[in-house]
Amino acid sequence: MINIVLVEPEIPQNTGNIIRTCAATDSVLHIVRPIGFDLSDKHLKRAGLDYWTYADFRFYDSIEELFEKYPNSTFYFFSTKGKKVYSDAKYKNGDFLVFGKETRGLPEPLLEKHYDTTVRMPMKGNLRSLNLSNTVAIAVYEALRQQDFAGLNTEGELTGRGY
Repeated sequence: MINIVLVEPEIPQNTGNIIRTCAATDSVLHIVRPIGFDLSDKHLKRAGLDYWTYADFRFYDSIEELFEKYPNSTFYFFSTKGKKVYSDAKYKNGDFLVFGKETRGLPEPLLEKHYDTTVRMPMKGNLRSLNLSNTVAIAVYEALRQQDFAGLNTEGELTGRGY
């Protein structure tokens, strides 16, 4: 199981897509307030489709509250300012993957404090960033790949009407 952390998410469609990814991968979603939209937002529900009942998500008033609740856990911080590439990290069951708000990413002081576990996604030249929900999906599946997709259906059996 992987833990996904969204720090002050701003775009409901991204959060809805991430809820769907968490449901499909049995990951827990941790959301740090403030949230830049109403949780009843139709775009959030539309993006999450009928996966709401399968997702485990929890809320916190600050990142410090999350750290206090999980003091012995490993946290990886995703940022374009990371020195290490995300796929070089060695993810374990229960690790936390932390993502910042869409417009500004994670705060500099937080990244400086956790520089050794700040990772980045390689991309072309001077491009700013990838879409948040895409980045989360890439990261979660890399972490799960490193754990041989434990607990997930890897047989290729059709279970629904999806792709």
